Amino acid sequence: MSDNEFEYAGSDAADGTWDDEGDFAEYEGDFADLEAEAAQEAMRLPTVAIVGRPNVGKSTLVNRILGRREAVVEDIPGVTRDRISYEANWAGRRFLVQDTGGWEPDAKGMQQSIAAQAEVAMRTADAIVVVVDATVGATATDEAVARVLRRSKTPVILAANKVDDQRTEAEAATLWSMGLGEPHTISAAHGRGTGDLLDVILEKLPETPREGTGGTGPRRIALIGKPNVGKSSLLNKLTGENRSVVDNVAGTTVDPVDSLVELGGRTWKFIDTAGLRKKVNQASGHEFYASLRTKGAIEAAEVAIVLIDASQPITEQDQRVLSMVVESGRALVIAYNKWDLVDEDRRYQLEKEIDREMVQIPWAMRVNISAQTGRAMQKLVPAIDTALESWDKRIPTGRLNNWLRDVMAATPPPLRGGKLPKVLFATQAATRPPTFVLFSSGFLEAGYRRFLERRLREEFGFDGSPVRVNVRVREKRAKK
Repeated sequence: MSDNEFEYAGSDAADGTWDDEGDFAEYEGDFADLEAEAAQEAMRLPTVAIVGRPNVGKSTLVNRILGRREAVVEDIPGVTRDRISYEANWAGRRFLVQDTGGWEPDAKGMQQSIAAQAEVAMRTADAIVVVVDATVGATATDEAVARVLRRSKTPVILAANKVDDQRTEAEAATLWSMGLGEPHTISAAHGRGTGDLLDVILEKLPETPREGTGGTGPRRIALIGKPNVGKSSLLNKLTGENRSVVDNVAGTTVDPVDSLVELGGRTWKFIDTAGLRKKVNQASGHEFYASLRTKGAIEAAEVAIVLIDASQPITEQDQRVLSMVVESGRALVIAYNKWDLVDEDRRYQLEKEIDREMVQIPWAMRVNISAQTGRAMQKLVPAIDTALESWDKRIPTGRLNNWLRDVMAATPPPLRGGKLPKVLFATQAATRPPTFVLFSSGFLEAGYRRFLERRLREEFGFDGSPVRVNVRVREKRAKK
């Protein structure tokens, strides 16, 4: 399909939309093509995770796969701390490459933390590439990770890096002992063997990513929050047993704890996570791995319940946790816990804090609970249901465009360069979260996109779910 723009009949109107539904029907075939194109662009892509020890060349390999310098490369081990995804294309196939931080041999609690990233990758990736320095061979850390990955149902590919000559290639054969299959010899720095490795990756990657959400199993809920807000207490109250260790000392939970919980006549899968006390790239040792596992739990969940201590002022940490959930695109319920400790004065102050600090997420579902006393636990299920219903919601294209016509007739977008941008067509390209693509004759200011999001929510709901509005500017086609 060409990049030329399709125009509505009557598009000279001041609001830049069609004149009536007959005009829409006349161009419906063209718009169907646009809708299919938007859906293709928004389709989730399979992910390959690049994992391994520090300084084995993971980021160099990522850059080689991408064909450009994106990942930060430094001779100092541990430069990459967070997991970062980039879109790649090889042999006409698009996929995501996930760069990860290296395992730290000197991290505290090594026996518990050494396999943290491998476990996150197994939970969220569609294929895993383990990078080993062939000039050093398999270290004790490499062997420990291999033991974890051998249990993985996710395809694992072993890349023997820094193989620049035949002698090193012969030495790389010893990596068969790791039990991860054939070592594929490469030199990420010079490109040697990387094309063959990419061919192997494509063979292992599915055409579409495995479903991390939905499916026939219990719906997945992550309990997120800063330390000591009551996540483990809430899980214990829901399960009716001491499934998670509870202590007044912040940071008791390190690993995510999965529990099947019967609520409202249905089974749910709750995941208790470590408290997030600082940014992932500022954490160290077991805190770093706990943060990674928490991020993995969010990505594997469908809805996140963010617990906030209602008896204390809302903190920067609370807002950082909320931002992490919103950026992940998961449905969101905010549970203001310890409500039994909230008096009238604190309730008044909390409402003011919510108006001031939560202005960006007024759409989040809110419940006031007490994990200690069990107060208002029955309100959790309706809030979760509403958030998931919004997360799964799809708006028919015709209804969406008729709504758009009315909104733009009442409030046209701001002039840009002396011209009025015309939104020619809109489609919902994805759900989970709801993602809308607007085809426009000109750039739409961020403020107007936020305005459209607000009006979308007023018309169609979406309580408890983030909504994404993307704009595609198309060149104007000459009239025949």
